Amino acid sequence: MRILTLDEIKARIDDDLVIERMREALMAQARGECQTPMPMHLDTADGGEVHIKSSYRRGGKYFALKMAATFPGRANGMMLLCSAESGEPVAYLADEGHLTDVRTAAVSAMVARELGRTDASIGILGTGIQARLTARFHRRVLPLERIFLWGRDRAKAENCAEEIGATVVSTPADLAASTRLIVTCTASRVPLLFARDLHAGTHISAVGSDSPGKQELDPEILRRADLLLVDSPAQCENLGELQHAPDQRGRAVEIGAFSGHAHTTVADLTGLGVEDLYIAETIYET
Repeated sequence: MRILTLDEIKARIDDDLVIERMREALMAQARGECQTPMPMHLDTADGGEVHIKSSYRRGGKYFALKMAATFPGRANGMMLLCSAESGEPVAYLADEGHLTDVRTAAVSAMVARELGRTDASIGILGTGIQARLTARFHRRVLPLERIFLWGRDRAKAENCAEEIGATVVSTPADLAASTRLIVTCTASRVPLLFARDLHAGTHISAVGSDSPGKQELDPEILRRADLLLVDSPAQCENLGELQHAPDQRGRAVEIGAFSGHAHTTVADLTGLGVEDLYIAETIYET
């Protein structure tokens, strides 16, 4: 079994390739080609949050198991790529959770591109590694000139803003007033954005809600969207923003099955095991 360290993994990441691979992963999932079970979640006594995901693509060479953990002040994790013929471990990717962050940012950037967005500005709620990667990946697909950033901790927001070249705003509503493209990447359990805050024609990719009880959006935002995209209807209904608007499940469209454009849109992104499979394959075979 090959062991890849975090430094080796980072050296193999090609942002444009990862974006394309995430598109392929979600399309394969929507076509029914992948076995992607519901995630397992563990909450530890000291505030830790552990996510375990897996996937196998029919006819593929590998299956993947992923563990990503977030603890106060730090994150960790790994991916294990195994032979689909023998079950033998092929590669242990000691990514410390980094590939989960990378593929999450790549998916939200891919969605913006596939929706035909041409925005010169973006608003990001959150100040952690996901905010930094969100800026990086959206710059690959959009002609960004301005980034607006909000976080609960002003000092952390200023630090993040300096790194990514952003302007810090005082409230989520101020951020929504400044741009028509928003990515939410917080661990919030109460709505941060409300329908009254948004311009017509706004797109939101919500990536922070990935377990029961988490919430970043007022459910009315989902109800008023012209198009509601989900990475998985079942997963979003249990873990994502859709858990707070179950009446909207019938109109939710899988990202991998969508083509075209819409005026006001929301993408509910809970993160799929198939994304972990595809990025692990890509890193291992690069």
